[in-house]
Amino acid sequence: MIAHIKFWILLIISIVVGMIIGFIDSRPHWDDTGITVGMILVSSAFLGFVMPRRAWIWAIALGVWIPVWNILQHNNYSSLIALPVAIIGAYIGVIIYKVIFYSSD
Repeated sequence: MIAHIKFWILLIISIVVGMIIGFIDSRPHWDDTGITVGMILVSSAFLGFVMPRRAWIWAIALGVWIPVWNILQHNNYSSLIALPVAIIGAYIGVIIYKVIFYSSD
């Protein structure tokens, strides 16, 4: 039951954070791809760490919003690169989780 609630809370968080990052990235005077990539990596890694079994869901829910904003506003399909960045970040979080909790001394 608690895992079910945790899933929905994390899904809402990932969608909201992804929408915020996408909105910031779509602003006319925002031209800092490195910070955007960093925000995606850190956010998706955190979500992958918190619930590693659903890392791919966090990556998609968080990373899809940058391409959505950019494709709708500027017809910019190169922003689809945000999805693999989010996937990499989420699985970095999974690896960190496994290193911390499954390492045998």
